[in-house]
Amino acid sequence: MVKTTVYLEAEAYRELKQLARAQGQAPAALIRQAVAEFARSQRRRGLPRSVGRYRSGRADLGERSEELLGGLGEA
Repeated sequence: MVKTTVYLEAEAYRELKQLARAQGQAPAALIRQAVAEFARSQRRRGLPRSVGRYRSGRADLGERSEELLGGLGEA
């Protein structure tokens, strides 16, 4: 773990302490949890590894997509 300092508004700190007390945790644990959740939510989801991996050898697939996919999903 790395130690850091975070400055909070007095009211936010009071609320944090109340939440921590109610959950039986230290305020620092709640801050770590909040930062981890925020970081996860901000990560850009990468494309699947298969995207761009194969080549069809055709340059017009995007232009012909409607034609090529016509009828797909119809019963």
